[in-house]
Amino acid sequence: MLQCRRRLAAAVLGFVAASTASAAPPDWTATAAVASTDARVAALWVLDRADHRGRPFAIVDKKDARIYVFEPEGLLRGMSPVLLGLANGDRDAVPRMGPRSVASLSPAERTTPAGRFDSEPGINDKGEAIVWFDYDAALAIHRLRPAPAHERRAQRMESASAAEHRISFGCIVVPVAFYEQVIAPTLGSRRGVVYVLPEAESIDSMLRDVDLVSSSTPATADAVAMPAP
Repeated sequence: MLQCRRRLAAAVLGFVAASTASAAPPDWTATAAVASTDARVAALWVLDRADHRGRPFAIVDKKDARIYVFEPEGLLRGMSPVLLGLANGDRDAVPRMGPRSVASLSPAERTTPAGRFDSEPGINDKGEAIVWFDYDAALAIHRLRPAPAHERRAQRMESASAAEHRISFGCIVVPVAFYEQVIAPTLGSRRGVVYVLPEAESIDSMLRDVDLVSSSTPATADAVAMPAP
């Protein structure tokens, strides 16, 4: 476990990279100047407790609008800016299944909820490969898609301001190349775990809650991905 912690600490600080991550653009490589304290704390916490249960995992830092993707052994596969839900807050997602459409959500309901989510690869109603992290709420990690020009999604993705990255209905949106090079071989190939860090409550409070739930939940084997709703 100590060896894992040392490897992870180095990875988050930008001293270690997975062999396949070298193909990613340099700005996707985590560095000491980019990785937040919350992201480092969460990553070390996950491996200390083996909370990911031998699966690939991702840490989404909402405050910084970044995602960090790790191999099961704790090696950092890559990182990237992301687009997140329009509304701030850590509330549970608003259910989107049934007759209600995603487009009908009010601006205040368009949140990316904080917490621990068991993820799995799947497809959406357009046949696009995605990674579900909250299937019941129709929330997923997916590629940057064409959108109305006024939303400026591509420009928002490149912005240094985390506030500019708040535009989605709640999904976690990543650049196309990052999805194909980093997400697809990890979370897109098997079940995983996605940890979305809070922006309103403290990370310590969230991790205590996760610890209580995880310690009472038995491990389960990987299964076939869910179909699209």
